[in-house]
Amino acid sequence: MQMTFLKTWAPHILSVMRVLAASSFFTHGTMKLFGWPAPFEYPMNPLLYTAAALEIIGGLLLIVGLFSRPVAFVLSGSMAVAYFIGHSPRGFFPVLNGGEPAMFFCFIFLYIAAAGPGAWSADAVAGRE
Repeated sequence: MQMTFLKTWAPHILSVMRVLAASSFFTHGTMKLFGWPAPFEYPMNPLLYTAAALEIIGGLLLIVGLFSRPVAFVLSGSMAVAYFIGHSPRGFFPVLNGGEPAMFFCFIFLYIAAAGPGAWSADAVAGRE
């Protein structure tokens, strides 16, 4: 049995995935800079301040769906860097080195960069998609 009934909803489901992923990503930045929704447990350094700025600004842009493809591409790269600098030295398996969120964000954002923001986005309203 084919599930073609979902095909017409794909652009809308993509938009929901983009908003949920970007909202979660945004809170990683607010945690680092503002201690919300919980305090950040590691000492801040210039690399973490840069990551926090990308998470907050990029997260907000992706929530709205503005400049989605380039923003998602940059965020995907930032998560690849985060994984290889911060997690992979602790071991091979993401489940053991704490890198699962970075890995998933990397590939979710890479998919958004390739597929676009979906039907419900500022880019779609502006006619860029």
